[in-house]
Amino acid sequence: MLSQSKKEFIEFMMSADVLRFGDFTTKSGRKTPYFVNTGNYKTGAQIDTLGKFYAQLVKDVCGDKFDAMFGPAYKGIPLSTATAGALAREHNIDKPFFFNRKEVKDHGEGGSIVGYKPVDGDTVIIIEDVITAGTAIRETMPILKGCGDVTVKDMFISVNRCEVGQNPEKTAVMEVYDDFGITVHSIITVKDIYEYLKEQGTYGDVLERMEKYMDQYCVF
Repeated sequence: MLSQSKKEFIEFMMSADVLRFGDFTTKSGRKTPYFVNTGNYKTGAQIDTLGKFYAQLVKDVCGDKFDAMFGPAYKGIPLSTATAGALAREHNIDKPFFFNRKEVKDHGEGGSIVGYKPVDGDTVIIIEDVITAGTAIRETMPILKGCGDVTVKDMFISVNRCEVGQNPEKTAVMEVYDDFGITVHSIITVKDIYEYLKEQGTYGDVLERMEKYMDQYCVF
């Protein structure tokens, strides 16, 4: 059964043109009937709402039992910023956040990390948009481990596409847990999107294509 908050999030994504249906190619080269582009969030109200959804999930999973949140460049930067603001405002959980530059700065404070500077022993959570093949997390972990002896147990994303990663029997989310010990938590999954469309009763063609796509690439 689809919860009210999940329905609201799906409708919010669709209204912001972030969740779209059609013919798309993912970063991993797969042809997909739906696409999630968090780069389409572009107003203050949208990023404020998005931050609230993420903050609620972080609170439900971790409470205040972490030291900082990291947003990988580039899309993770506004996501971690919005989440940090919403956690403080909505839940009175005031935690630092930080992100990386793609290019290392050689003047001023230097380095590739902006914001909070992690120290040995910190527990860090990652705020990202989606996981398709798990490529981004493999780029992120060396950056975090380069900051110090930090622990990363949880990652938060908008949508779990539930797609196979490098191993055809495991989703990218399963691989992230097996390879790094990180549990990925999503606001919604591809199944939730499918169930929502089914409830609407007007997406017959999209549903059919989603079923084929899920049969080919998804593991539940």
